[in-house]
Amino acid sequence: METKNIAIIGASKGIGFALAKQLLHEGHIVLATYSQTSPTYEHPNLKWVQFDAMNPTPIAFPEIVDGLVYCPGTISLKPFNRFSSADFEADYRLQVVGAIQTIQQALPFLKKSEQASVILFSTVAVQQGLPFHSLVSTSKGAIEGLTRALAAEFSPKIRVNAIAPSLTHTPLAENLLNSDAKKEANAARHPLKRVGEPEDIAAMAAFLLGNNATWITGQIMHVDGGISSLRV
Repeated sequence: METKNIAIIGASKGIGFALAKQLLHEGHIVLATYSQTSPTYEHPNLKWVQFDAMNPTPIAFPEIVDGLVYCPGTISLKPFNRFSSADFEADYRLQVVGAIQTIQQALPFLKKSEQASVILFSTVAVQQGLPFHSLVSTSKGAIEGLTRALAAEFSPKIRVNAIAPSLTHTPLAENLLNSDAKKEANAARHPLKRVGEPEDIAAMAAFLLGNNATWITGQIMHVDGGISSLRV
């Protein structure tokens, strides 16, 4: 298997951490960022770098970057009239502007790869239209537009795709899954009758980074237990 240099922004927990472990298991070299608490997980092919997506500083990317994954995000659910305009601006800055600035930083190194891949994250709520999701849907809707625009602009050498999960058992979703009743209710909403695990989403990300996905770009990949397209 070809060894790739992969940069994961926001890899200390959740989907980013699951992806880092999978890529390391496959023999790749991973540059992983964390925001605050220094992670304790170590591996010979893993380098941790502190990075705050809200106040970005230059990242020491390797000379060639074969894959870039931007994971930072939030899940804040409440009625639209309880969000301020500052809430929308802050969320957009983290999820969209942060991704843009990171891609701009990495672009010279991505261009040196024979077949680079960029992965962003959306949400099933963009397609579904769910109540109390106005904040996240606004930012992630922009991410879907950015994904398609960059996929067109960067082709044929850099592929750009996004993954749109449904509710996944990560620290971001802790308040939505912090009791057996909540877990059961949320599982029942999905045709596959469970909520997602970080490894479910990481598996798709690893596929999109790999050589078996070299004819896939500009796509929003729904890894969501069937909730976006099935009624059962």
